[in-house]
Amino acid sequence: MNQSDTTKPIIGLSACLLGHQVRYDGGHKRDRFIAEILQEHVEYHPLCPETGIGLGVPRPTIRLIGDPDKPRLVGVADPSQDFTRQMQRYTLQQTERLDHLCGYILKKNSPSCGMSRVKVFSEQGTHAERKGSGIFAKLLMEKLPYLPVEEEGRLNDPVLRENFINRIFVYHRWQLLRQQGLSAAKLIDFHTNHKYLVMAHSQATYQRLGRLLSNLADEELDQIAATYIEALMQTLKRRVTRSRHVNVLQHIMGYLKKRINTDDKSELVSCIEAYRRMETPLVVPMTLLKHYFRLHPDNYMSRQIYLQPHPEKLGLRNLI
Repeated sequence: MNQSDTTKPIIGLSACLLGHQVRYDGGHKRDRFIAEILQEHVEYHPLCPETGIGLGVPRPTIRLIGDPDKPRLVGVADPSQDFTRQMQRYTLQQTERLDHLCGYILKKNSPSCGMSRVKVFSEQGTHAERKGSGIFAKLLMEKLPYLPVEEEGRLNDPVLRENFINRIFVYHRWQLLRQQGLSAAKLIDFHTNHKYLVMAHSQATYQRLGRLLSNLADEELDQIAATYIEALMQTLKRRVTRSRHVNVLQHIMGYLKKRINTDDKSELVSCIEAYRRMETPLVVPMTLLKHYFRLHPDNYMSRQIYLQPHPEKLGLRNLI
């Protein structure tokens, strides 16, 4: 599926999170942030794996049993009903059609969709451990390893929410780059534009990726691109600490040193320090930096994704 520059990222998600009444009890698990706020900025591709394999609504409950690393999906009332292979076949069929997605939001604790810490019962059903992943979720993450994936419950954490949405939009830009035709120049531009975004997660990774791209004339472009996006998406999973944000903010401030007066510099330094001390959210120094760059435009900084990595209306940096 093609996406143009004007299209929104396409996100897969457990259909119940949008309010679809597909759960075992005929209900849903509508999530306000997903269904009302995020929906303005993305397109959704909802799926319910359990109805996808032919289970009805309502339906008898199912659960994971056995080895947490290789659990089976069976009926609770009748464990002889084993849906494991059906779910695996369904997931493999879906993943072949979902390579256009930029992210996926899964329903926590679900034996099909849970990303982690899903209950896996003993064969006798006498006890359970939260050590499993839903059958659909596990295969999805194995077959689409670069895809940003998160559970709806973890999105209540402002830092995890911002991190996930950030990854969605990075992967969206990457997919657009591939669709438009990859070239050495475009790959270098992509890397340059994401410099401070990557540095906030890991300065070492930014430097390592730079060294990787220095070999573009010597190796196959597609091979380097695959190595690049794997390392990039893995690095972006890391939480960005305040100290790392402060380091990046100070680097960016360096582009203004000769353009703003002493009072403005002092105000900006104080603003960054207030953020460091947890007195203000990230949006405060970011807003001031963008204000000065509007007054004193800089071609290089105008390309930096870090200054606006996702839609401002989402307000993701207001809470971190």
